[in-house]
Amino acid sequence: MTAPPGDEVPIASNDDVVRVRQLVRTAAAAAGLSLVDQTKLVTAASELARNTYAHGGGGTMRVERATGEEGRPGVRIVFADAGPGIADVEQALSEGWSSGTGLGLGLSGARRLSDEFDLRSEAGKGTTVTVAKWAR
Repeated sequence: MTAPPGDEVPIASNDDVVRVRQLVRTAAAAAGLSLVDQTKLVTAASELARNTYAHGGGGTMRVERATGEEGRPGVRIVFADAGPGIADVEQALSEGWSSGTGLGLGLSGARRLSDEFDLRSEAGKGTTVTVAKWAR
C-alpha cells in the first residue's frame, strides 16, 4: 500500500484511518527510522487521522520524506480538515483534556511522540497539524 510522496490521501472513514497507519509505516521504514520511532510516528499519525475524521468531519493527510537538522532523514506528515476548528488550542493540547469521551491523550500524545509538532486552527475554518520524526 503506497501513495506517491506528497500526494494527499483522503480521510473520510475509519478504513482511511487504517490506510493512513499503513502508509506512514511504509514511509517511516523507507526513511530509515528505527522500529521504535516507526511505532511512535504511526501512533501519532493514527491519533491525528482519527481526530481529522471524528472531529474535523474528514480531511486529508499528506506524508513526505523530509530532511531534518544535520541532514537527518525523516518523515513529515500534514493533516488538514475544514471542520469547526479548535476553540482553545492550549487547552486541547493539555494532558488529559478531551472534547468527547476519549482519554485526552490524542493531541498531547501526538506532540510527545513527534520530534516536531505544529498545530494551527481557526474556529469555523478547520485545523492543520504537522508532525515530523527524524532518524537517530
